[in-house]
Amino acid sequence: MRRSLLFGGVIFLALLVGLGSYAVWRVLYRPNITVSAEGPAYLYIRTGTGFGAVLDSLKKHELLVEPATFAWVSEWQEYPRRVKAGRYRLDPGLGNLALVRRLAAGMQDTVQFELKPFHYLEQLPRQVSHQLETDSFKLQLLLDNDAGLRARYGLDTCTIRTLFIPGRYRLLWNTSPEVFLDTVAATYRRFWTAEQRGRADSLKLTPTQVSVLASIVQRETAQATDKPLIAAVYLNRLRNGQPLQADPTLLWPLHGLGKRKRVLNVDKKVDSPYNTYRHKGLPPGPITTPLASSLNAVLRPAHNKNLFFCARPDGSGFSDFAETYAQHKRNARRYQHRLDSLGVKR
Repeated sequence: MRRSLLFGGVIFLALLVGLGSYAVWRVLYRPNITVSAEGPAYLYIRTGTGFGAVLDSLKKHELLVEPATFAWVSEWQEYPRRVKAGRYRLDPGLGNLALVRRLAAGMQDTVQFELKPFHYLEQLPRQVSHQLETDSFKLQLLLDNDAGLRARYGLDTCTIRTLFIPGRYRLLWNTSPEVFLDTVAATYRRFWTAEQRGRADSLKLTPTQVSVLASIVQRETAQATDKPLIAAVYLNRLRNGQPLQADPTLLWPLHGLGKRKRVLNVDKKVDSPYNTYRHKGLPPGPITTPLASSLNAVLRPAHNKNLFFCARPDGSGFSDFAETYAQHKRNARRYQHRLDSLGVKR
């Protein structure tokens, strides 16, 4: 009888231990993230957010199987006093303890930020704010600070646009404006290797001047094979001391880039240092942020004597090139007739 009671007691204790172990595993280690067929979920915690808002966000988006156990573990680990902003990846296999430790340590996932070409500086903060938490107002203040830009990047409020090479950047979602600019600057420095600077020197251009010319080339065509040919035209004009007479530079001060399809004779009278019909040489800054392919087209231009080009009338996006003005007039006449037939006025 005693042996039976002893045996029963051992079994009972084992059950208690087992139940306790299961309870501990369930609260601390059992996966508590709602599984999605679309892949991992993400939790966005804005700067200054408290634990209550974090928990509300997890509940609202139904990211937790058991919100109550997550809240208990968070209190136990003192996470409510250590909330860190960021974008956090929530993998399906995460248990409460691993999740809380990830959040408390600020182990956030990076964002693939897509920097797209922009024409005007005020467009950048808006573009950034659509993808990152970065303070767009503070970013604009930094971009408007001429002395600060000169000290940190050697560029001013006009040439700072040359710093931005469009493409993909890996950034933290809550990246500060200062870190954002420094990351862009690091990519800029990596592009301008000793070889690239040597190519610029051979053209008697600075990296900033290369960017300015590349911005014009980019606005003239989207065709990769035409970019070195158009770059050659403008480089030939610069060597000859001729004005560039680049139509896109007329639209930039009129805020017409991206809006206008046709340049009119009246546009050639615009009073601006960007008017390359009135002023010889390069404009003071880029008219858009040039892609790496546009920069390379200027650094590796075609070798010819062409001084003119005009869009083909077939709408292909390619251009017809010419060495003489007479030949260019014939090309331009065909293109103008094409625009007239389509009813394009501006």
